Amino acid sequence: MSRRSFTSLWTKAFKRSMSAATRSSVAVGKRVVNRAIQDAVARSQPPPGEGDWLAGMALGLKGARRFRLYRPPGVKTGERLPLLVMLHGCGQDARSFAVSTRMNRVAARERFLVLYPEQDRLANAQGCWNWFDTDGGRAYGEAALIMNAVDQACLLYPVDPARIAIAGLSAGASMAALLVTRHPERFKAVVMHSGIPPGTAHSGMSALGAMRGRRATLPLAATPLSMATTWPPLMVIHGGTDTMVSASNGRAAVQVWADAADAQAGPSRTVQRGKRYPMTVTDFKRKGNLVATLVEIGSLGHAWSGGAAGQPFSDAKGPDASRMVWAFAAKQFRA
Repeated sequence: MSRRSFTSLWTKAFKRSMSAATRSSVAVGKRVVNRAIQDAVARSQPPPGEGDWLAGMALGLKGARRFRLYRPPGVKTGERLPLLVMLHGCGQDARSFAVSTRMNRVAARERFLVLYPEQDRLANAQGCWNWFDTDGGRAYGEAALIMNAVDQACLLYPVDPARIAIAGLSAGASMAALLVTRHPERFKAVVMHSGIPPGTAHSGMSALGAMRGRRATLPLAATPLSMATTWPPLMVIHGGTDTMVSASNGRAAVQVWADAADAQAGPSRTVQRGKRYPMTVTDFKRKGNLVATLVEIGSLGHAWSGGAAGQPFSDAKGPDASRMVWAFAAKQFRA
């Protein structure tokens, strides 16, 4: 075979290979684009159930954050409703957190508004709130953006500003607690589900140690008097088989609240509802007033207890955390 014929055959084979590779790349690209479009469409759809799923944007010195607000059906003119702020965990967004926790269903029945601030993936690739980055200032900047979302909700929707509570899962729980340390007077209750108490980490590296339960927690900048008059009571829900955030963080969170208030732990009680996991509940009180409640669920991992089945970071076998969150908040609203 002549050199020219060999070169011609090689060129044709190369072109066929390149053509096949191009078609394959285009097909993969189309699938990726289609998947991204489908995910975007899914995220824009409201969670199942009655009521309004409203979009908003909070602006601040550290940028902007989207949020969603759930409004139950049948709100009357002039009516003012409680507001529950819900902060999602890593790998979640506002919609997936609402679907997983089914908090909107509780809100429709009990008649309250739910605000779901949403972390930007440009701020954290995993969608985690940067609660730990106090040295760099990102934690405080994000806390300010969440407060801007709360203020906007109070301005635009029928919120009773005297009845606001906040709850979160994992990184969202840690951010919720941090936010309360900066604005304790704005909230009547705070619930941490599988989170880390404020004052335990200050950077990404220290956050890893905190997640494993290897870091001490600094005292709160509060006194028994300020705790009694300004700070909201804390509920902590934590799983005993959590391999992502050590259960010792839950105990540290209630202890730092109790120490600041000079509160003492009462006797623990075991509670089990139906076939759900049993839980051990301990209240910390000062002069008869509740300061903190620790709910330890021995068989629960790193997941929202009693959440929707089949959802990430959700365990349908656990006691219903959404009901517990609302019951705890509603009790403080009545106090």
